[in-house]
Order: sequence, then structure tokens, then C-alpha cells
Amino acid sequence: MGAGEKQDRPLGGTWSRRGVLGGLLGAPVLLLAACQSGGGSKPAGGGAGGAGGESPSVSPKASVAKIAITPADGATAAPFTAPVTVTVQDGTLTSVTVTDGAGKQIAGQLAADGASWTSSDPLASGSTYSVAAAAQDKDKRPADANASFSTASPANTFVGYFTPEDGSTVGVGMPVSINFNKAITDRRAVQQAITVVADPPVEIVGHWYDSTRLEFRPQQYWAKGTTVTLKLRLKDVAGAKGVYGTQSKNVTFTVGRSQVSVADLKADTLTVTTDGRVTATYPVIGGSPEHRTWAGKMVISERYKETRMNSNTVGLGSEYDIPDVPHAQRLTTSGTFIHGNYWSAASQFGNSNTSHGCIALQDVQGGNNPNTNGARFFASSMVGDVVEVVNSGDRTVNPSNGLNGWNMSWADWKAGSAL
Repeated sequence: MGAGEKQDRPLGGTWSRRGVLGGLLGAPVLLLAACQSGGGSKPAGGGAGGAGGESPSVSPKASVAKIAITPADGATAAPFTAPVTVTVQDGTLTSVTVTDGAGKQIAGQLAADGASWTSSDPLASGSTYSVAAAAQDKDKRPADANASFSTASPANTFVGYFTPEDGSTVGVGMPVSINFNKAITDRRAVQQAITVVADPPVEIVGHWYDSTRLEFRPQQYWAKGTTVTLKLRLKDVAGAKGVYGTQSKNVTFTVGRSQVSVADLKADTLTVTTDGRVTATYPVIGGSPEHRTWAGKMVISERYKETRMNSNTVGLGSEYDIPDVPHAQRLTTSGTFIHGNYWSAASQFGNSNTSHGCIALQDVQGGNNPNTNGARFFASSMVGDVVEVVNSGDRTVNPSNGLNGWNMSWADWKAGSAL
């Protein structure tokens, strides 16, 4: 190629020199076909072996350009963290195409001297690739090479367990929460591979509580009707040395009506506000002076029509063991629930705080009466709804204790981002 000749580098994995591929690579093919047809013309009257006989055919001289491809043809465990490279000796490359098993081209970059090409798109683990390369020597004689290889699957992997589930409808306080099964040391790389977007749009920021837990939320509660999409692109992302992600998927959920309830444990009432309107007020029992209820904004993370509550599971010895607590909704990982209560006298609701830290509404054993306060509140609630506790006499709940990052200022939340 002359010094003034332009290079053409289209998008994708194919690179070619303008005019060379179509004009030069095509012509020798026709020439070779003609040479293989049996030779030149016969002069009139010429006999076999005579002086005027058939002229001998002339084969073109082979190109001296030699192409090398890495990974080598037939490789079955090529490293997916290394690029594809194509080099040529005694020539310049005229075309390189790398495609995966689905036919998608892998982009790459040609060196200024035309002697090498290196892929720029990352390879995927456990995948197959094909390479086709062409070159020419200084006399413009063509050479080509092909290779197929497969990449290795990582020996050590991590996954992220996410909530909420795909297709679910949740309350306005629901964050996107991801718990990893391996400690993440490269938090930036992992967070860059995760995107959360909302419609209508709003700023969403990730926050690392520790090496295995990452959550995303906006500055304020979601607007009702918002569609939120979590985009996980963790496949082959190195979360720690030698530990790679495996997930590549989208998860979409919808924010339902807005419901925030305030439990005032001085007045012993629960006031429910739905879409900006007070829809119910219930008398409740809060935590006793010995076991005060956490203060702050708490998000319902689990819901049970009936569940067992045993004091041994929350470090309170054998103080209680109730096998059939009705209409229970979890507020903290440590064991705070808002639930139905059938064992306390009716006179206690709205008048005293005697629980071990939970918030109780009057209910019946078995939870089969839909007209009780416990049943009504349960029926009106969903995962992601917010219950805010005030005047409990206790400190604000730790933001990491449940899905309760709303108790952290926006500045502190953003400070926990790795980006």
C-alpha cells in the first residue's frame, strides 16, 4: 500500500483496505482457475511434443506473507480475559473478521504499520469464535488464514441474588437489593456492570453496605406507577481476583400505589396514608421499655399470613414461642415485625406498649377473620410499603438492618457508591 492510500475500518470485527480486498484478492482467484484448466493455446498443426507443441502452464508465485492467529486454531480452553491477535510477517493485513457462535462480530484495532490486529471487545467465557484473516506481501500477492477456538469457563464464579423479583409490583419504599455469594473486592467493576433505570426517569445511586451487599435507590421514595429495570451485565466481570460473574439479564418491576404508615408509639396509633389520603387509623401495641421498637423508616420485606415467632431466634432466650402469629410483615432482618396479636387483652391496644419490639394490631387466632385490624392492615399492604416509627424511645434503626436505607441522608448514601 502506498503512503497516501487510505485505510477503511468499519464497525464490528471486519477490517479491510479499500480497493485491495475486492480488486486484488479477487483477481488471483480467477487467474488460478485459468491456470488449472490445462494450459495455453495450441498452434495450428502443432503435434504433441513437437517444436510447435503446447506451451507449458505457468503458476503464480506464492505470497511470502505469513499470518499467525492467537488463540490457535482448535484451542478449547483459550483465556477469555485475553484479546484475539492476528499478526503477519513479510506483509500487511488487508482484512480481519472475528465472529462469535451467534455471528456477532468482535471489534478490533489495526496497528499503524498494518502488521497486527487486536480485538477490543471482550470475549465471553465458554464461547466459540471464528477468525478469518487476509494479507498481502510487498508484491500484492494475497495470503489468508482461518482459525476456530473456544474460550474456557471460569473455575470460580459469583452471582448476585436480587430483590424484588422480575414482574413484581411493590411499594414506593422498595430498593433494588443485591446480595453476592462471594466477597467483592473490585466494587467499581461490579457496580459499573449493573444499571438501574426508571420510567419516569429519576437519579438512582448504588450504595455498598459491605463487600457482599449493594443496593440502589432514588433520593426520595419512588413515584407510584414507576417502572424500574435492573440490568445485570456481570458475566465475566472480575469481582475479585480469579472470581468472575455469570449473570447477564434484565429484571423489571412496577411501583404500585403509594402507601406510607406512621406508627406513633406515644399515642399508640398506626395511621395509614394511601396516595396522599389517610385511609385508616388503628390502635396498636409497641415495644415495652425493656424492648423498645426501633425508630425510623422501615420497609416491609416479607409477608406471612401466619408464622411462628420464637424468642430464641432473636437472642431473647425462652421468653416466648408463638406458633401461629397471624398477618406478620417483616420490618427488619433482626426480627422486628408488624403483625396481628390475639393473645393480648383488647384494652391494651392503643393504651400500652408491652411487646418485645414488634408493633401489634388486634387480631384473632388463625387469622381467618377479615374484619380484624390485623387482617385489614395486612390486606392493604404489599412488600415495599413503608412503616415509619416515631416516639418509640429508641434510636433509629441501622440502615442495613432490613431494606431500610431511607434512614441514611442522600449525601451519605451517595458516599457509599463505588463510582
